Amino acid sequence: MTGSPTAGGFRLGNEILAFRFVATLSERRGDAAVERIPTPDRLRAWLVANELGSADMPVSDALLRDARELREAIHRAGTAVAADDVPDPADEDLLNRWTARHRARLVLTGGRARWRLPDSDPARAALAVVAVDAVATLGAHHNDGHGDGGSHGDGVIKRCEQRTCGGLFLDTSRGRRRRWCSMATCGNKVKKANLKSHRANE
Repeated sequence: MTGSPTAGGFRLGNEILAFRFVATLSERRGDAAVERIPTPDRLRAWLVANELGSADMPVSDALLRDARELREAIHRAGTAVAADDVPDPADEDLLNRWTARHRARLVLTGGRARWRLPDSDPARAALAVVAVDAVATLGAHHNDGHGDGGSHGDGVIKRCEQRTCGGLFLDTSRGRRRRWCSMATCGNKVKKANLKSHRANE
């Protein structure tokens, strides 16, 4: 993943791959949500930005529809977990069907771990990697403390407190006091809003 919080119009500052995918629909609680993967080309661009595929891999309209369905299932399931609830069985089933399609291999190259996708339908395989990340994160960090452990270590799943966001993040801070999905985006928005309000009241 790029170290930049944004790239190509995408929000990439979230540490969790699945939650970065959720952020492809931003401003969820605002007046008008922003769709960041409106076309197959933009879905491909997001996958490439997250080192999941190449710029020439095919992405169809049907796969875009499936990708958005996956994204919203992750968001609903994550929102449930953040509220100390259990995801809807239909969303769990959809995620499990995606993980059953997992065909990518994790390889070490140049000292870095990377996903190697199959030659056949690589974009769908890349989305299955996102689904695996979602299941590993949600299952390991249910807030009741009964998760079975997972690849992301200790932490609590939360929903961003920025007024219009609604994104998800894994809070691993001391005391679990983190409030924003990204300090560089939502945290900065809140700081600017607070400063503007303070100046208006002077």
